[in-house]
Amino acid sequence: MSAQTKVTKFAEDLIETPKPHLRLRLYQDSNGLKLSMDKDLLISCPLTKFGMIAGGFVAKALGTPVPALGEEIPVRISTGVLFRIIAIAELNYSKDYSYILLERLLEEAEMQRSSKGAVSDL
Repeated sequence: MSAQTKVTKFAEDLIETPKPHLRLRLYQDSNGLKLSMDKDLLISCPLTKFGMIAGGFVAKALGTPVPALGEEIPVRISTGVLFRIIAIAELNYSKDYSYILLERLLEEAEMQRSSKGAVSDL
């Protein structure tokens, strides 16, 4: 796992059982960008150079913009998309090879979102 992001055990456990729709929320607070389900934190990207890089790509994989400070964006995705988002959050963005993996993960997340009907609840 990247030292810049935190993926919780709850997130890892959640992807073990395939589900077509998870209701999540992406929000930004004074500590960084976060993805949660109900009150359970899934991913936290801190306000650091690489944490914000990861956070931006997490939002892109969700198919949504990064929310402004204090705002949240509700999203619905499958566990397959969440699996890719976790992988994106855990990449080491200080290494060039991470961007090659990132490109593939973003493509897969986009394909799964469009085929599964994932939507932002905006």
